[in-house]
Amino acid sequence: MIHPKIAEITARIIERSAPTRQEYLEQIDAAFQEGVHRSTLNCGNLAHGFAACNQHDKSALAADIIPNLGIITAYNDMLSAHQVFEDYPKAIKQYANEFGVVAQVAGGVPAMCDGVTQGQPGMELSLYSRDVIALSSAIGLSHNMFDAALYLGICDKIVPGLLMSALRFGHLPAVFMPGGPMPSGISNEEKSQIRQAYAEGKIGREELLKGESDSYHSPGTCTFYGTANSNQMLMEIMGLHLPGASFVNPNTPLRDLLNKEAVKVAVANVKIGKERSLAKLFDEKTVVNGIIGLLATGGSTNHTIHLIAIARAAGILINWDDMSDLSAIVPLITRMYPNGAADVNHFHAAGGMGFVIRTLLEHQLLHEDVQTIIGKGLRAYTKEPKIKDSALVWEEGAAQSLNLSIIRPANEPFTADGGIKLLKGNLGRAVIKTAAVAPEHRLVEAPAIVFHEQADLLAAFKRGELDKDFIAVVPFQGPKFNGMPELHSLTPALTILQKKGYKVGLVTDGRMSGASGKVPAAIHLTPEAYDGGLIGKIQTGDQLRLDSENGILEVLQGETVAARPAVQKASQQFGFGRELFAKLRLGVSLSEEGASFIV
Repeated sequence: MIHPKIAEITARIIERSAPTRQEYLEQIDAAFQEGVHRSTLNCGNLAHGFAACNQHDKSALAADIIPNLGIITAYNDMLSAHQVFEDYPKAIKQYANEFGVVAQVAGGVPAMCDGVTQGQPGMELSLYSRDVIALSSAIGLSHNMFDAALYLGICDKIVPGLLMSALRFGHLPAVFMPGGPMPSGISNEEKSQIRQAYAEGKIGREELLKGESDSYHSPGTCTFYGTANSNQMLMEIMGLHLPGASFVNPNTPLRDLLNKEAVKVAVANVKIGKERSLAKLFDEKTVVNGIIGLLATGGSTNHTIHLIAIARAAGILINWDDMSDLSAIVPLITRMYPNGAADVNHFHAAGGMGFVIRTLLEHQLLHEDVQTIIGKGLRAYTKEPKIKDSALVWEEGAAQSLNLSIIRPANEPFTADGGIKLLKGNLGRAVIKTAAVAPEHRLVEAPAIVFHEQADLLAAFKRGELDKDFIAVVPFQGPKFNGMPELHSLTPALTILQKKGYKVGLVTDGRMSGASGKVPAAIHLTPEAYDGGLIGKIQTGDQLRLDSENGILEVLQGETVAARPAVQKASQQFGFGRELFAKLRLGVSLSEEGASFIV
């Protein structure tokens, strides 16, 4: 059984997607019929493909008698989350041989860190990197040497990009292998206080850097519940990870056993064939489950863009109406920073994904009848991995929350709705995340103050010019203009002003962050300023209404604003590689269509 409203929304997605989904399945079926035929490669092709292999693997690949697993890795040393992948390929190859198959690194993909580029010019390439990752992954798998793919990725744009590519190779089985979060550092509340103290000029850069370093201190994923950890939640609730694998710390015996099991599952799925191909596992119900997981856990607003692009790669058409309508009936059942004090390690210890999936299933809030990489429905994901006598086993997970301040059952939620809403009005359509916004802050009616750069707002804040009610308007931050950078550096200043008692809000055609916080922020506004959207015509002093309770976003002098001439602004096209993406900007779709130049 499933909640009737979820059934209704799923049905409309299926109906809306019917032509594009059928086209996708026909394409994948043709690829499956063609199959992986290393034997059809001529001798020169094949010799290049296994030249670096050992003699055993060469013989096996030449005979085309055993499967070859392709590894797509996003390893680099700069991302703490991805540094742990350094030794994965060697271990995967060893595991593959133990299971009677071969594994090769098919290719590497770029992996940039939004934490490093926040507020910097490089952030303008962040969203574009998702599609570049998808293209890079496709190139790695294009050699027709591989019977299945193992994907090594964690962070913000990397997992969405990998999954978009994986779906275009949907005739192959696919298994996503997480690395796990770093151990907990200082508390998120302490980290937030340090950032606010710095913003207020109470401490210097040295104290700020120490606080940040004490938070992000070792290999592994950052522990707050931003986009990276939302990615891991999604891969698990959509059945593309092993059950309970998402938040096991790196470099632990359990992590190693899960990695070995992931290879074993990939091998088994190759032998089963078409029924375990990714295209068979990933359907409309899977996508709806992903949206529900995002809402129930208060996940990253970035996925109001990424999930749309991912679904489109499989011919499935979803939009913000679907997300907003699901949010109205899916309760928020977790509190993790920035929506609470706990981090993902605390969440995992309190029952984690196993309990989240269990309570959602018990209250008919997830599709149970879906396929997963382990060939079982979603009920299997209520179990959690353990080590018994040095072997990996799955046992029933927590039947109840072990910490009600972090996870609650679906019938006793933190809030009755999932906290992601669609805003509509004469300014267009936008998304707002209210999971961390107190009810008294969800309606703001105040004059606009227009800032064309993040730095301008921060400078005005430091000069003491913003001690009043206002809605910050930051136009020309959309995907077509400058790549839709996150505006996360605005959060501390706006939060301070809100704590002082002022009514403040934010309206932008850009993004915030996976760590969107306590200030009401209408983001991803479409049409964007570059496309002639009304946000580009707003002037300081115009009266705005941001009403997240009733889903309204409007400028009160709409006709006057609309009559103004279009505003032109030149984008910065050079520096930090931005010139290389100039032509791609011309083909980027709208935010609500996934902000993609490839799907």
